Amino acid sequence: MAGLLHASTDALKAIKGLEPAKRAEVAAVLELARRALAQELRQQALLDSPKAVRDYLQLQLGARQHEVFAVMSLDGQNTLLALEELFRGTLTQTSVYPCEVVLRALHHHAAAVVLAHNHPSGTAQPSRADEALTQSLKAALALVDVRVLDHFIVTRNQATSMAELGMI
Repeated sequence: MAGLLHASTDALKAIKGLEPAKRAEVAAVLELARRALAQELRQQALLDSPKAVRDYLQLQLGARQHEVFAVMSLDGQNTLLALEELFRGTLTQTSVYPCEVVLRALHHHAAAVVLAHNHPSGTAQPSRADEALTQSLKAALALVDVRVLDHFIVTRNQATSMAELGMI
């Protein structure tokens, strides 16, 4: 089922007997399902567990074919204020600017943030660059009293929490 939710239009072309009009219908239904599920997850009172956040981020970022860095801004009760894709890169990397991350957190009056980016390669293990970036962002955000709760590395099939690995 998850594979179907993340299926691209090109993947639908590979299905024998699925004509262009039907393919467009299926793509529209899949997009509506993704949006409905995202809205349902967003309306939860709290994103209070790594699993809830993992599911939400995987739905939002997991199927991207280029690297995206996103920030979830949360209030004091961990209610989602905003999920913003701040930086978009190539297949293997993206540039992240701490100043922009801090500005967006302040814009939303966030008490905390969850950082996230995807690895289109399918490997959800944090790299040394991911660790260094997390520490840099954590230090920058601490200057304005915004806590970094976690940093997730997301792929199509899994998401790794750096907090669960003891890296935050």
